[in-house]
Amino acid sequence: MAFIQTVRGYTPQIGEGCFLAVNATVVGDVVLGDGCSVWFNAVLRGDVNSVRIGSNVNIQDGSVLHTLYQKSTIEIGDNVSIGHNVTLHGCHVHSYALIGMGSIVMDDAIVGEGAIVAAGSVVLAKTIIEPYSLYAGVPAKFIKKVSPEQSKELNERIANNYQMYASWFDKEQNP
Repeated sequence: MAFIQTVRGYTPQIGEGCFLAVNATVVGDVVLGDGCSVWFNAVLRGDVNSVRIGSNVNIQDGSVLHTLYQKSTIEIGDNVSIGHNVTLHGCHVHSYALIGMGSIVMDDAIVGEGAIVAAGSVVLAKTIIEPYSLYAGVPAKFIKKVSPEQSKELNERIANNYQMYASWFDKEQNP
C-alpha cells in the first residue's frame, strides 16, 4: 500500500479511481483528481506548500513533486503525463502537457496547455512555455510549435494508456 501521511494537519485527498503504487509516497497538502496514477517510487510532497493535480494525470516512476515553503505551489491540469524521474518544483503545468523523462521544471515556471518538454530538459525558474510548443535542452529553449490536434491526441493517448496500465494492478491495495 502507498505511503500516505498527514503533515502539519494536511491529509492528502485522493480522487476516485486513482492508482498509487505500493511504494509511492504522498504527504501533506496534496489533492489528486479522479483517475490519476502515481507510480513506483514517485514522491508527492505537500509538506511545505500545496500540490494540486487535476484528473487523469500520470506521475511516473521516480518522479518528485515539491515546492518552496510559503513561496511556490504545484498546479497540474488534466490529462498531463509526467515522465519517469521528473522533478517538478513549485511550477504550474497546464492540461494536456507532457513532461519528458528525466526533466526538471523549476519554481514559478509555467508549462502551457499542450506543451511538450523533451526528455532530459531543464526548465529554469520563471520560464514561461507557450501553449502547444516544444522545449528541449539544458536550459530548455523553444524548438518549435506543435499542432494543438497532434498534442492533444498524443497526450490524451498517453494519459489513457496509463489508466489502462493502472487497471492491471490490484485496486484492493489502493484507497
